[in-house]
Order: sequence, then structure tokens, then C-alpha cells
Amino acid sequence: MIARILAILKARNLEFIRDRSSMVWAIVVPFVLVFGLGIIFSGGDSSQFTVAVLDDASSVDTQAHPYYATRFIEFVPVEDSAEAIKKVGRHQFDLLFEREPVARYWVNPESPTGYLAERLLLQADPAAVREAVTGEAVRYVDWLVPGILGMNMMFACLFGVGYVVVRYRKNGFLKRLRATPLSAFEFITAQALSRLMLVLAVQTFVFFGVKLFLDISMEGSYLALLTVALLGCSALLALALVIAARINSEEVAAGVLNICTFPMMMLSGVFFSLEAAPRWLQNLANALPLTQILAAARAIMIDGAGFAGVWPQLAALLGMTAVFLAVGAALFRWRFV
Repeated sequence: MIARILAILKARNLEFIRDRSSMVWAIVVPFVLVFGLGIIFSGGDSSQFTVAVLDDASSVDTQAHPYYATRFIEFVPVEDSAEAIKKVGRHQFDLLFEREPVARYWVNPESPTGYLAERLLLQADPAAVREAVTGEAVRYVDWLVPGILGMNMMFACLFGVGYVVVRYRKNGFLKRLRATPLSAFEFITAQALSRLMLVLAVQTFVFFGVKLFLDISMEGSYLALLTVALLGCSALLALALVIAARINSEEVAAGVLNICTFPMMMLSGVFFSLEAAPRWLQNLANALPLTQILAAARAIMIDGAGFAGVWPQLAALLGMTAVFLAVGAALFRWRFV
């Protein structure tokens, strides 16, 4: 069995390596996106203020406090005060405001936008109690890199397995393999391992290349980040196998894969945060594998979280992998009947 898996694994790796366009696309595109978006969005301060609000309401009532009626401020209700204070320290929130039991606020004295948000608050409520928070600002490129790498991983896993398996089925390659001693389990295992090895190799090369040129933040453990990448790839590969289990048309496969990838690209926080989005939309986003990958990766790289800090995301990815594999194995057919 191992010999057959290794044979398919070798064949799939050689197929990828010999496809020069795929290799260039997988390596060059992340560099272009990181450098391009990093340059575009890193210059100058934003004119919009973002203020976190410790409030039980899902939305901020402008009648509850005069500060809430201030124009050009985006008020974001939050529940976790410790996490919100950390984000104020890192300039991710300009200010954190608590209305009850006593009006008080947290601000980073080194934040230019925090200073202005504080001035506006004191005009509305001069008696508000001030709490100073310290911390270094998070550059947009530091926040962006995990998103770009995660998006690249998503496309590589879903299209690299889902689309390829459908192509094999359409051109009769799977039908011919069925006549060999190779089992469906061995074929799927070889395909998943091949793509896992290739994706992790490419992601590692891109990560250290970006870190070398842009000196991106890496506060946590490389082992923890590798574990997130490993489980994230596994979940995405398992999802790809579910998609490719029965489809025998490349056009249909491309459509289904796009239906899966575009919501994750828009809702998983690749380019922007969903903290100000409605709660139902955040809950929907949390059900996506890419959301769990990016949340864990950013916690490790930016906040220095360890395994204990990202275990909910790791558990979610492990659970998704198990469910997707079970469904994919149950549905898989060598040819569509």
C-alpha cells in the first residue's frame, strides 16, 4: 500500500513541478499582492476613527450618550474588554469607551488618531475617566501577510486537488486507475499528501521571502504557526475532496470552487477586518476554514499567542478536516454514474 501511495505522490509532484506556469503563479502572485497592497495602504493616517464600545447592545444607540452622535467615528460594540484594550495598545482601535457604570475610556497616548478621538470624547463628556494603554502600532502589511498567504493556500488546495481530480475523472485517468490494485483511499491519500507538501513548501518560501524584505512581525512560535498551516491545509484539502467526489465536468467544478473560494476571500478577513460587521455575519464567517486559519495565524504572528491561545481555532480546523474527509470518502467515485 505504501509503495502505491508513494508512486502516485511522486507522479503528482512531478506533474506540478513540470508545470512552470503553475509554479510561477503560486510563488509570484503572493509577493505582488503583499508588496502592492502594503505600499498602497501603508501611507498616511486614515481620516476615519474607530472606537470600540463596551456595550451590551448589538449596535450603538446615538441617544444613549452624546459621544455616540459624533460624526466620522465608527463605533464598534465589543464584549471582550481585555482583547479590545490590547487592540487599543496596538493602534487597531483608536479608543475604547465604556459608558456604565462610570464613563471611562482607554487610549494609547502615542496614537495620533487616538488623541483626536479622545478630544472629541472629552468635548461630549468632560468627566470621562482616562486609562492610558501602551503598545506599538501594527503595520497594515503585518496584518495583511497572513491574509495573503492564507488566500494563496486556499486557492492552491481547492483548485490543486478539487479541479485536478475532476480533470482526471473527465479524461478517463481515474477509470484506468480503477483497473490497478490502487484503492480510492490510497489515491486520495497520495493526492492530499502531494498537495500538502507542495503548498507548505511554497508558503514557507514566500513567508521567509516577505519577512526578509519587509521585516514583518513574528512574535510567536514558528512551530505553532506551522501547526496552523498544517491543519489549515488539511481542512482545505478535505473540502476539495468533497467538491471533487462526484463532479465530472471541469466547468461545473470551476463554478463550485469559485462559490467556495469567493465567500471565504471576502468574509474571512483576508484584506479587511469584520469587527464592525453584524454579529450574524461574523458567526457565518467563523464557520469558514480560512477564517480560523487567519485568526490563529494573526494571533501567533502579531500577538505572540502560543498553542494555548489558538487551541479553539486548531480544534475547529481538526473537526472540519474529519467531517470533510468522512463526507468525501463516502461520496467519492472513480467515475460519475
